[in-house]
Amino acid sequence: MTEKSRILKIILYIVLIAYAIITLYPFLWALAASFKPLKEIVSGNPALMPQHFTLDNYKYITGTSSLFTKWFMNSVIVSIIGTVVNLFLNTMAGYALARLNFPGRQKIYYTFLALMMVPAQVLLIPNYLILMNLGMLDTFSSLILPAAINIGNIFMMRQFFLSFPMDVEEAAEIDGLGRIATFFRIVMPLARPSIATQAIFVFMGFWNNFMQPMLYISTPKKYTLTLGLQTFTSQATGVRWDHTMAASIISIVPIIILYIIFNGYFLQGVRMDGEK
Repeated sequence: MTEKSRILKIILYIVLIAYAIITLYPFLWALAASFKPLKEIVSGNPALMPQHFTLDNYKYITGTSSLFTKWFMNSVIVSIIGTVVNLFLNTMAGYALARLNFPGRQKIYYTFLALMMVPAQVLLIPNYLILMNLGMLDTFSSLILPAAINIGNIFMMRQFFLSFPMDVEEAAEIDGLGRIATFFRIVMPLARPSIATQAIFVFMGFWNNFMQPMLYISTPKKYTLTLGLQTFTSQATGVRWDHTMAASIISIVPIIILYIIFNGYFLQGVRMDGEK
């Protein structure tokens, strides 16, 4: 390694470390603020370490504010069911577009590509009117069904299956497996890296969704966590940053756990996509 390349590498690491610090600081501040009383938070002191460490914020949102636990479980239910439905439908649709020969397959594929350019915000009002006519407003179904498929993930799975070795499927067919059995017993297990990558993004999409719950859900007990958190910032007594920070930190925990569980598959999927 030459002297010039060594210097450039050092500069690159300095820039990356600085960027990491700038990116992590807001999260660290929120974590520290969740253990501070409200007076210390609004005092303007930027210190990360709490001067008056307290767990009262977490005790309040998990005890006194009983609806927080309900909101958390609502988000868990919607995110898990929505993710499972997406994984099956997106994966099967991607496999069909990549492997099955049926009339209009290419037209459907190009239609999907065109629909990817339609902003999701454009569909909010049409979806609202459809859900209202079906009597599904103010239910979890209104959050799951309109998002039951994701065209971007269908496209990703199609690209994966296009490079999937056909020899494996042909061997399964010789052994007597039909198309459906081959898909569930052979194809899906071998597609775990791509499915895990899809699961992370889909779960995060449901978990962080705010606009749809705000439009479709009206009963406070049915609020998801993102919508429920808004109540902490719209109270008559003012913004309770202490409660908001504690609730925000708890809301991040499931995403961190999910990433830790699927991290190996996620990185493997990224490497496989790069190799393709």
